[in-house]
Amino acid sequence: MKKRVVVGMSGGVDSSVAAWLLKEQGYDVVGVTMQIWQDEDSDLTSENGGCCGLTAVEDARLVARRLDIPYYVMNFKQEFRCKVMDYFVQAYMEGRTPNPCIACNRYVKWESLLKRSLEIGADYIATGHYARIGRTKEGRYAVCRSAADGKDQTYALYSLTQQQLSHTLMPVGEYTKDEIRRMAQQIGLETAAKPDSQEICFVPDRDYGRFIEQDTGKKPEPGNFVTQDGRILGRHKGILHYTIGQRKGLNLALGRPVFVTEIRPQTNEVVIGGAEDVWADRLICGHLNFMAWESLNEPRRVLAKIRYSHAGEMATIRRIKEDQVECVFDSPVRAVTPGQAAVFYEEDRIACGGEIL
Repeated sequence: MKKRVVVGMSGGVDSSVAAWLLKEQGYDVVGVTMQIWQDEDSDLTSENGGCCGLTAVEDARLVARRLDIPYYVMNFKQEFRCKVMDYFVQAYMEGRTPNPCIACNRYVKWESLLKRSLEIGADYIATGHYARIGRTKEGRYAVCRSAADGKDQTYALYSLTQQQLSHTLMPVGEYTKDEIRRMAQQIGLETAAKPDSQEICFVPDRDYGRFIEQDTGKKPEPGNFVTQDGRILGRHKGILHYTIGQRKGLNLALGRPVFVTEIRPQTNEVVIGGAEDVWADRLICGHLNFMAWESLNEPRRVLAKIRYSHAGEMATIRRIKEDQVECVFDSPVRAVTPGQAAVFYEEDRIACGGEIL
């Protein structure tokens, strides 16, 4: 009997080809688009917002028809609102810079979709992520770097659990983006030339401050720009408008380039410093998830990534509390940002990761 796999179809070329590849490999493939938009009448639904707009459903349905596979739209609006959008808003209001894609992967694309897929008799779920799943010699599952290093998406998948990974397929990870587009063209998929989505799907204009103000109905409270030792430099328009390493939009005429080096939500202050103050040689992260490793009992050498676009820096990590790791970099890294993820790699696979505190 064929194994059944539910493919999360975002309406893009990657998930479209993922569905085709799995059908070619002999799986019983079912296409699903996750309905996560919040307002049926808003402009957001007509945006080509990755996996968020109505165009995603239209494009995914066309691909499913072309591949001759069943296709459904599943409602995950409540899960997306609670686990992604509310988390995003709360983090910014607390002076952190969240990564909503990681939260969406963990709680919506895997926890919720996988649960519902298993309930309808599926053996696996699959996505179009540029990543691979491997096994360690101890038998643990781990997300491994994709063949397309420039498109590698493993960083945003560090929080997946062993149970989730045991029911996950990632066929696109074996190919480059050019190869995926060529396959899509050869089999006549409507999404072959569709551009990649770059923005956060529910904030397509990237104006996070405006979105949060509209979502909460509250204006952020202005406060002081200060130096590290507390000297007042000017007034800011609310901490949710700033992130570590930011230079633009500060409106401070100090005669030299200055950057955000710290956000202090308790005192509503944004700390300003020079370029040299944005670099750090260590960080602490919590809310840990162990992947290739079952635990961390002694210092280990890793490649550490502190944001999606970060190439990574060699480091030593050690456990300092039950749910906290200290990471000391071989060379300082720029803009260690609370709320972002620190993901630690051993060779080409994720060993563990957590949220920067």
